[in-house]
Amino acid sequence: MIFSQRPGKLENLIKRDITTELLESAREYPVVTVFGPRQSGKTTLVQMTFPDKFYYSLEDPDLRMAVETDPRGFLANLPEGCVLGEIQRLPQLLSYIQGIVDQTQNNGMFILTGSHQPELHKSVSQSLAGRTAVLSLLPFSLSELRNYRKKWETFELIVNGTYPRLHEEKLKPVRFFNGYLQTFVERDVRALINLKDLSQFQQFLTLLAGRIGQIINYTSLSNDVGVSATTIKNWISVLKASFIVFELPPFFENIRKRVVKSPKIYFNDVGLAAYLLRIETADQIYRDPLRGGLYENFVILEILKARLNRGKRPDLYFYRDTHGNEVDLVIRQARTLIPMEIKSAATFAPDFLKGIDHFKSVAGDRCASGFVLYNGQEQYTLKGTRVMNLILHEGIEGL
Repeated sequence: MIFSQRPGKLENLIKRDITTELLESAREYPVVTVFGPRQSGKTTLVQMTFPDKFYYSLEDPDLRMAVETDPRGFLANLPEGCVLGEIQRLPQLLSYIQGIVDQTQNNGMFILTGSHQPELHKSVSQSLAGRTAVLSLLPFSLSELRNYRKKWETFELIVNGTYPRLHEEKLKPVRFFNGYLQTFVERDVRALINLKDLSQFQQFLTLLAGRIGQIINYTSLSNDVGVSATTIKNWISVLKASFIVFELPPFFENIRKRVVKSPKIYFNDVGLAAYLLRIETADQIYRDPLRGGLYENFVILEILKARLNRGKRPDLYFYRDTHGNEVDLVIRQARTLIPMEIKSAATFAPDFLKGIDHFKSVAGDRCASGFVLYNGQEQYTLKGTRVMNLILHEGIEGL
């Protein structure tokens, strides 16, 4: 037990929205695996939720060497299980955990955390299939951030980002993201790909931030960066696996019109995207041509977090046909489809309803009342579509 760590001072930290889902998962499964990006708060979450369990971080090289040398002996000293951080550092341990939970059949024995890297996800899927619940923890949601400040200005929040340390320690975003990127590129990326030219990858990141909310064009990116389209695809896969970006797939199920079938790209923290674009203040965002994309990214990300924190599948899409008819976000709830338009403008315009009205006509009776999520102050319903500010009105019930 010499390598175990008990929680430090956690009493002043906030309770994460995913805590209820984490506890319920531990009551139903012998293993719970929490994936998420670096600095999203995975360690703090599991230590706060399971304060009586021993915690071991496999980032510790001495511990990792000891466990790798004698995994059976290490686990034999843990009859009640434990919390294992950064499990991607020693994925072969999962097979030994499988044997233990199959024998004991006790729920909530092992709580694992790790960066969602391809080989780790594959190992978890193979070794712990049917034995683990899998949760995804992203940085703070808006409801969690209200523990630090009741009211937020939208574009100020976009610049700051939502990583926990930024708000808990009142760090400067520019300094934080500079260090975050250096750590990510120098450690995670180099571990996943054979990166020969660091400057090309950094340029690629910046270009990708400039394409937020756009359909991915591999050829265009490859021409701009000076690498092959295959390399661009591999790099995007690495960014997705490391929780830096996510793709929003198109919706075309049971719709007979010709529709776009390539995904859009967004960042898992919009503050990081703003940093890559050299945006450091809210005033800069107001004047920036990418304001709409950054705002759209923020809103979609909030809805994604709300669903992940309740253990739901994302089931988020966008709709666009070849005639230019488009809906920024479509949420699938069972057989029901909820269309949403996202606008950074503070003033409502009737044109905001155009895409939703068209989508209703092609989706038929599966389509529920839609939403226009804008940056204004008023909230009302127009032609069956609810117009509201997601930030001011604290989320959408039922999503």
